[in-house]
Amino acid sequence: MNALVVTLRRDLLLAGRRRSEVLTTLFFFIVVVSLFPLGIGPEPALLRRIGPGALWVAALLATLLGLPRLFAADHADGTLEQMALSSQSFVLQMAGKVAAHWLLCGLPLVLLSPILGLQFGIEGDALWVLMLSLLVGTPLLSLIGAIGAALTLGVRGGGVLLALLILPLFIPALVFGAGSVDAFSAGLSVRGHLSVLGAMLALATFFAPWATTASLRIAME
Repeated sequence: MNALVVTLRRDLLLAGRRRSEVLTTLFFFIVVVSLFPLGIGPEPALLRRIGPGALWVAALLATLLGLPRLFAADHADGTLEQMALSSQSFVLQMAGKVAAHWLLCGLPLVLLSPILGLQFGIEGDALWVLMLSLLVGTPLLSLIGAIGAALTLGVRGGGVLLALLILPLFIPALVFGAGSVDAFSAGLSVRGHLSVLGAMLALATFFAPWATTASLRIAME
């Protein structure tokens, strides 16, 4: 696991020197979420109804915004090739990069979600359900997105192609994540929605790093 920890620490240190990229993602998330109440108007019942979906869509788009940069810099300066040729596990190194991406782009969205949820009239335990669904779902978005970022690495117009490849794969997480808050608001159990999200996260945690490294090796050939 040393390879994972070292890569994670390296990416976090590099991100600390390029804080504008992290702040851009957070600012984008806040702006997109805040536009929904302004566009819809002061209708509390409607805002509460669309709030979970709006927050999830904004988190999905904010995650997508940071994906093209996930491997681009290391690919441009040859670091990826050195990682692939080193004695350390390439899979664990890429898992470290994905973990760093989530800590920088996903975790801040989770922490901001209760505050932004108040704009939609989401209160009480519903905010905790929303936060929990994002806590489980955003790592899933990063893991799936890493595969798309690896597949489109070095491709002209890769950002558009990445969105076309990844957005359909994000839909199940969006449906079950937003649906958990809707179920809670309707007085139903949220265990089923969160269990499905957790199962998808477990599968992605195991398979996504392998798929990512295989795609990166193809891109570097």
